[in-house]
Amino acid sequence: MQYRPLSNTGLNVSALCLGTMTFGEQNSEREAFEQLDMALDSGVNFVDTAEMYAIPPRAETMGSTERIIGNWLKQRGCRD
Repeated sequence: MQYRPLSNTGLNVSALCLGTMTFGEQNSEREAFEQLDMALDSGVNFVDTAEMYAIPPRAETMGSTERIIGNWLKQRGCRD
């Protein structure tokens, strides 16, 4: 994986980013966990949590992306 500096923060982010806008809408939590695991195993450390791209937001699923990612981080214990 290639990494790029994130402005002048001292952080490096992967050149590839995982878009998560379908989590909770088109992908189940189990599928989202599989995608996040695969991305992490491939060196991806940049996750876009915006829900506004490919699908219009719906009240029923608003916040699902963040909830699923939070559950994944808690279960995997992979956050500083």
